[in-house]
Parts: sequence; structure tokens; C-alpha cells
Amino acid sequence: MSTEISAETKTKNVLQMLGPGLVTGASDDDPSGIGTYSQVGAQFGMGLLWTIPFTYPLMCAVQEISARIGRVSGKGIAGNLRAYPRWLMYSIIFLLVIANVINLGADIAAMGAAAKLLLGGPAILYAIALTVVSVLLEVFICYDRYAHVLKWLTLTIFAYVATAFVVQIPWGETLKQTFWPHVSLSADYLTALIAVFGTTISPYLFFWQASQEVEEITAHKGAQALKRTPKEAPAEFWRIRVDTVVGMFFSNIVAFFIILTCAVTLHAHGITSINTAAEAAEALRPVAGRFAFALFAGGIIGTGLLALPVLAGSAAYAVGEAMGWPIGLDKKAARAKGFYAVIAGAMLLGLALNFTSIDPIKALFWSAVINGVTAVPVLVLMMLMANNAKIMGKKFTIPRILRLLGWTTAAVMLAATIAMFATWHSG
Repeated sequence: MSTEISAETKTKNVLQMLGPGLVTGASDDDPSGIGTYSQVGAQFGMGLLWTIPFTYPLMCAVQEISARIGRVSGKGIAGNLRAYPRWLMYSIIFLLVIANVINLGADIAAMGAAAKLLLGGPAILYAIALTVVSVLLEVFICYDRYAHVLKWLTLTIFAYVATAFVVQIPWGETLKQTFWPHVSLSADYLTALIAVFGTTISPYLFFWQASQEVEEITAHKGAQALKRTPKEAPAEFWRIRVDTVVGMFFSNIVAFFIILTCAVTLHAHGITSINTAAEAAEALRPVAGRFAFALFAGGIIGTGLLALPVLAGSAAYAVGEAMGWPIGLDKKAARAKGFYAVIAGAMLLGLALNFTSIDPIKALFWSAVINGVTAVPVLVLMMLMANNAKIMGKKFTIPRILRLLGWTTAAVMLAATIAMFATWHSG
């Protein structure tokens, strides 16, 4: 097989290459993630900016591995999990679905609260309306059109980059804290560190990007898994890498600017306790001005509309593949009833959490615990899949650099999980 990539492929319009990786990266900055980054910036100032460049190569590696598994094998993560013990597959998928539903509930609450800040009126009505719109779009719009909708929605994350330039940034101190940080071993600092890792490297992102690569195969007539069409591999791997590197860059740069904005505004003014993204937006109004507040609050709604279908969709792909159902956003609802039922059910359960007495902050804590617990076995199994010739074919097991970074990510997440339980226990 030729491994050369043509000059035409390399110079292909980058925008045409962007898709699953870009949407996955942007959806990582969901409203609950924005809340986490806001809290980190408010509580520790610039003290955790260093985590963003640290996690970037790890994110790129694990998301590229996820994409390769989907594109080479023609199956998502859950579909390939069927090769392993069923109890393990069902346990991982159960934890994934629980964590996703909790995240959906928190995101829906944040979107409703942000809409109330901007427009007035009851937050719960906005939450219901936004949830219903998300369900209808994901269930009834064909995949090609919906993929374009999600792609354009990624532009909303730039609201957080714009917000940073509305306020004054001490760039010298910013660079120092980013590349020469002072690391603390306090319980609060370690908890915040774990929260950032858990927010940036989440199992639902692995499942979504792998499944979106499978969707790309089924959406294009004549396309097949790379195991069956090896000549296409160089161009496809190049596309996947560009898509993933760009998508994760946007994800991380937005996270960086959210932390930075809250550090130079909220933290600098003594506001160190922020529990939700909507609280961060409201707190910005008196210290950074109405324009910064409006950008921040509007971004919560936009990123939520991007994140809801990804969270619900990744759960549906996982459950559908595990059960052997017809799956895919390219299929009409009547031909994939179980798949779309999981999408609608996950979103509606998330919405229902907003009518209970469950504390959304405690719910997010448990979501982080579940994500931390789930990420390690999923990463280990992904690495085994990516190096399994039966799944990937003899020619397409992942290269050495991805193996190194993938196992490093698993080790980092294992250490973070152990530290999380230790910190929780000591608290």
C-alpha cells in the first residue's frame, strides 16, 4: 500500500476536511464545561492555565485514535466492544449513559438560565423549548444537513475568545502562568485539576467521534471501511488528523480564554465562587460590562445547542451498537426507532432532572466521578482495539506516537481518578 499523500490532498481546502473532529472539539466546551472553567478561573486566577496546553496533545491523540477506529473498522467504539466480555461492555455503556444524562440536565439548566438573563421570563420554559428544538432537529433532519448545522454552530464558541478581548489582559503574566506555573498540592487545587482533566477528556467524545466517522462512510455512496479500501487510507488519515488537530485546538483555546477571562475579571475583583456558567455570565456584568456579559451568556445557549445532540447521540450510538439495533443519523426515525428513542429519552431525562430536588452542582460532581471512572477502562480498551489486527487490519494498527500518547493519557486519567477519590475521601 502506498503511504504517500498527494499534494492535492495536502492543499485541499481545510474547511472541507473539518467535520467530526471540529464538532467533537467544540461540543467539549458545553455549558457545564464552561461552568467548570469559569470556576477554575474565578477560584485560582491564572493558576491552572497550564492545564490547557498540557491536555492538548493528549486530546488530539485519543480523539484521532477514536476516529481511526471508526473509519478503519466501520464500527463505533461500542460496536467494537462487542468483541470483549459482555458484562464489561454493558457496564461501560451504563456508566456512559448515566454521566451523559446528568450532563444533559446541567447543560439544559444552564441554557435556560442564560436565556432568562438575556431575555427575562421563566428559565424552565426556555429549558423546555430548547430541549424540544434539539430533539426535533436531531430526529427529523437528515444527516448531511444536520452535520452542516452542527458545523456552523461551532462558531458560537468564539464568543468566549471575543469576551477575553473585551477586557484587559496582562499578557506577560498570562504567558508566565501558562508555561511556568506554580503547582499546588492542596485538596482544592487537585479537585480543580481533576475537574479540568475530566471536562477535556470525556468518554462521550470518544464514542461520538468514532461513530461520526462511521456516519461519514454510510453517508457517501460507495464509501467503505478502510480495511476494505486500503488505497484510501493515506488521504483519510490526513483528513482525520487535520480535522482532529483543528477541532481540539479550538476546544482548548476557548477553554483557555474562559479561564483567563474569569481570572482577570472575577478573581481580580474577589469573586472566587462560581457554580454555573450562568452565574459566571451574571457576575461578569458589573466587572466587565454588558457586552462581555451578553457574549458570555449568548455563548452558553449556542454551545448548549451543539452539546445536547452530541451527548444524547453518543449515548444512542453506544446503546444501539451494543444491542445490535439499526443506528445512524442518516436513517429516518421509522427505520431506527430504538436509536432515536434513546436520543429523545436521554434529552427528556436530562430535562426532567430540572424538575427534581437534585442539586445540579452535586449532580455535576457525580457526573465527573462517573466520567473519571469510565474514562480509564474505555481508554485502555480503545488502545487494545487500535492495536488489534482483527479490528484494524494488519496495516492499520496505530503508529508508535499515537500508542505513546494514548497510553500516557490513560495513565494521566488513572492518576486523576485516584487523586479524585483520595481528595473526595479526605474531604
